[in-house]
Amino acid sequence: MTTNPKPNREAVRFGSFALDLVDRRLTRSGEPVKLSSRALDILCELALVAGEVVSKDRLMEKVWLGRVVEENAIQVHVSALRKALERGGDGHSYVVTVPGRGYRLVGIDSSSDVPVHPGSGGIPARGTSVAVLRFANLSGDSSQDYFADGIVEDIITGLSRVTGLSVVGATSSLLFEAGSGDLASIGRKLGCRYLVQGSVRKADNRIRITARLVESETGVALWAERYDRRFDDIFEVQDAIAMSLVGALEPNLRKIEISRVRRERPNSLDAYDLFLRALSSMRTTMPTGAGEAIPLLEKALDLEPDYSAAQAQLARCFQIRFSRGGLNEADRMTAVRYARAATRSDDATTLGAAGLVIWFTDADVGTAFEVFDRALSISHSNVVALGNSAFAHAFMGRREIALTLAQRALEVSPLDTLIAHMAIAVTEFHASHFEEALSAAARAVEANPFFSVPQVLLTVALVRLGRIEEARSAAERVLSLDPTFTMPVWSVTVRKNPAVFDPMAQAWAQLNARR
Repeated sequence: MTTNPKPNREAVRFGSFALDLVDRRLTRSGEPVKLSSRALDILCELALVAGEVVSKDRLMEKVWLGRVVEENAIQVHVSALRKALERGGDGHSYVVTVPGRGYRLVGIDSSSDVPVHPGSGGIPARGTSVAVLRFANLSGDSSQDYFADGIVEDIITGLSRVTGLSVVGATSSLLFEAGSGDLASIGRKLGCRYLVQGSVRKADNRIRITARLVESETGVALWAERYDRRFDDIFEVQDAIAMSLVGALEPNLRKIEISRVRRERPNSLDAYDLFLRALSSMRTTMPTGAGEAIPLLEKALDLEPDYSAAQAQLARCFQIRFSRGGLNEADRMTAVRYARAATRSDDATTLGAAGLVIWFTDADVGTAFEVFDRALSISHSNVVALGNSAFAHAFMGRREIALTLAQRALEVSPLDTLIAHMAIAVTEFHASHFEEALSAAARAVEANPFFSVPQVLLTVALVRLGRIEEARSAAERVLSLDPTFTMPVWSVTVRKNPAVFDPMAQAWAQLNARR
């Protein structure tokens, strides 16, 4: 699956069809139309240029990423696309061949540059739902971007602890910066009614934070404030912003709910800064990034030994190094030790991370699910707890609960898709729904192309679908990202239920047997 450019429109209509270019979803008269991932890629490429001709070379470049495939690959998928559209029953052929040039999509409604509204394939805005957009860094120093992002993530975590408030996760909301784009469009893409915009200016020992709350559909400002404080007061500033937002969004929330925004804070500002730097290094979830983050987190804990968030992330780093760096028993034991220490926290994100490490590395998987349950009791809309617990339940073979948690994670944070789609891919593969498994794995690959596990899930789904050449290409990408990968090594951390894992290992072995 190719990574498509950001569309300059949100929906394209032709006949009885509507193609949502944000969610990549085709409907006919409001009903979903099932397409293969390649056919959908081709349709999106044709729709993006609004009736202009798209050459075969362009489709090969965008859909197959320049890979060498059989000459008739495009024709096969265009033919499948045409058949799906012809089932619309209106007698039109919407994809036409332009001899010697390529293909074009015809019959596009001239009013197709319309916003995606709830009910037409977009993400419905929930009642009390909010997204905190990336704060602008006004410090004149791009190396301080991580600090502005860290403030946003802390505010998101605080708000997510409030019962009755649905908060979009950081990975999704940080794609949009304050002051960029149409607010109504951003609100629809993120599925929220309210947006928080702001800026951070840090100089010497002073910090100025501005924030305002707006209604996404109208752009009307409901609340605005400026905080000009000594840097020593940063955590009080963050709490003040979060609590003011709660008051503006939901005046009738009880005071006890507002007080829950307050969360565990490290006493050392240096420790907090080190923690933020470590998170930035860990985003690839691969051993190199984990190796960079470990000394930063260890130094943070030297300064603040009971810093639970740092303990959880350090546990995750050692777990990554254990599972992909040689299965060193010392790394596993260190991961377990820090993860169990982090379970003393009452922060949902910390508990969600700790629970996953315990599930991966500790024989007592029951404790992991107890930790997940605690996290979700603190915040039922915390995307880390939802996604991580969905992934663990998926590998245990618990289909219904895994899908429920994963779908909830995608609702809460529609652009933060990695682990939720991995959970769906595992669940659908176990159910022998290989097309659905492939689609979810492809979405996970798009979310993080540098993480090997989604590529593994993509590979085994392709094998089961008989798409061996594509599976070989995907397997090559796995080994380019993680040269040490083998199924026996992976099984050490995820083979909790052989009925779930072993069919994946068999598919991988089948691919190797055909070499």
